[in-house]
Amino acid sequence: MYDMKSISKMELLEVNAPAAMKAFMAFDKAALVDGAIPKKYKELIAIAVAFTTQCPYCIEIHARSARGAGATEQEIAEAVLVAAALRAGGAITHDTHAMQGT
Repeated sequence: MYDMKSISKMELLEVNAPAAMKAFMAFDKAALVDGAIPKKYKELIAIAVAFTTQCPYCIEIHARSARGAGATEQEIAEAVLVAAALRAGGAITHDTHAMQGT
């Protein structure tokens, strides 16, 4: 179902909404460059978010970018587990809406 070749279909967004897509791409690029947070760490954050949102394209793209920025497999694995902990934590904290208390 998910094939990285499908990413090329994003060109249709640029064709049909060029101004918005250009702005999005500029924002995306600006958000991930070295700054107060180095690019490697931004890519590890992006991996964690991608696993939380469960976007296979983002997972592939940001894992590749993180490795290119010097991230190790151990760092990537830990980012994935941080995402898993936060996703599970959301279920735990939402328990407060289900429990009646006594």
